[in-house]
Amino acid sequence: MTWKRSFGYVWASPVTACALVVVLMGLVTGGRAGIVLGVVEIHGGLVGWYLRRGMPWFGPAAAMTLGHVILGRNAECLEQSREHEHAHVRQYERWGLLFIPSYLGASAWCWFRGFDAYLDNPFEREAYAVDDPRNRAL
Repeated sequence: MTWKRSFGYVWASPVTACALVVVLMGLVTGGRAGIVLGVVEIHGGLVGWYLRRGMPWFGPAAAMTLGHVILGRNAECLEQSREHEHAHVRQYERWGLLFIPSYLGASAWCWFRGFDAYLDNPFEREAYAVDDPRNRAL
């Protein structure tokens, strides 16, 4: 592990630590967890219910990242969104605790300017660019 990667884990660790509480709640309610590419992934149980129900500002989601934890509705959602969510993991490694207020601030800025608070958010645009097959090496 490089020093940059190690620093990223430490820098994002406060958010990851809080997210591990969510992992525990997911496991206790029937969810399943594992470590994939250095990141804890959890799906089902309370986590799946929460993501299906949705967040007040963005609605339902297939997956969501908190530090080095990726929450998914189910295993298929995790598989399909893995690259996108790992882009968010890298953003947490760069921004640390500042990621959440920066993300929410970017969403608010987009909304106030008449743009979509989710799709036009620069953090999401960066993550969706990873999903775009035109950005992959042939």
